[in-house]
Amino acid sequence: MKIILTQEVSGLGAPGDIVEVKDGYGRNYLLPQGFAIAWTKGAEKQVTVIQRARAAREIRDLGHANEVKAQLEGLKVNLTARAGNGGRLFGSVTPGDVVDAVKAAGGPSLDRRRLELPGAIKAIGSHQVRVKLHPEVTARFDLKVVPGK
Repeated sequence: MKIILTQEVSGLGAPGDIVEVKDGYGRNYLLPQGFAIAWTKGAEKQVTVIQRARAAREIRDLGHANEVKAQLEGLKVNLTARAGNGGRLFGSVTPGDVVDAVKAAGGPSLDRRRLELPGAIKAIGSHQVRVKLHPEVTARFDLKVVPGK
């Protein structure tokens, strides 16, 4: 099955890529989740629009990615979340929460889809977060979740 990715899918490709996948994977997962659209000649023309939007969000080049990496790794990011007794959070920390916390700490604006959280963050404490800035550059920073609110 030939599809056009609308979002980055780990191990498969980036938005705008035309890929060949097994029928079941495309029909039962990628298409219903909105990660891809079915390939047609008309849809292929939309690929340029998707790639232009991606280029606007994309880190410009390797040098810029390394600058953002240095900025992120020197940043102290604190996130306040509601927690109960024993340090368990009410809910969990989402990638959107992390992006907002990085921006509040004076860091660069990030795309939440590029964050790689270490599983679900459901407890207070320090957690290691990875951000894939460029195909060759991955930044890591500590996220300290503190009780509050």
